[in-house]
Amino acid sequence: MSNLRELYLEMVTDHAKRPRNKGKVDPCDHTGHGYNPLCGDVVMITLNLDGETIKDLKFDGEGCAISTASADLMADAVKGKTIEDARLLFRGFHALVAGDGFDGDLGKLIVFEGVREFPMRVKCATLAWHTLIAALDDSTEVTTE
Repeated sequence: MSNLRELYLEMVTDHAKRPRNKGKVDPCDHTGHGYNPLCGDVVMITLNLDGETIKDLKFDGEGCAISTASADLMADAVKGKTIEDARLLFRGFHALVAGDGFDGDLGKLIVFEGVREFPMRVKCATLAWHTLIAALDDSTEVTTE
């Protein structure tokens, strides 16, 4: 087993069982709701902005281990980033898991690289990210269909 695969399994398990960013931001400036009808994952993103910077972000909902871990690590990755930086991370993360090729620095998010080998799980990994973008765009609801 490769080191990246072992790290993936360890991080997904850890963040799925003990998410650090689960809950709701109060007060919140933006809210998004996401749904993956394929597997039933549901996520709600609440976030607070300080100008163009994401001051705080939390997620709530029910989902598989990949969905939960991705949401938790996404929250860590975008806190303190500008909205534009969060959008760039979204594009990079999506390219990574969809197999479109990405060679930028995604930090810990790189562990999700193996998801591209399982196309049905890409929607699980990206649900929270799509929901974040919907919240930032004030569209509030998104589905992976």
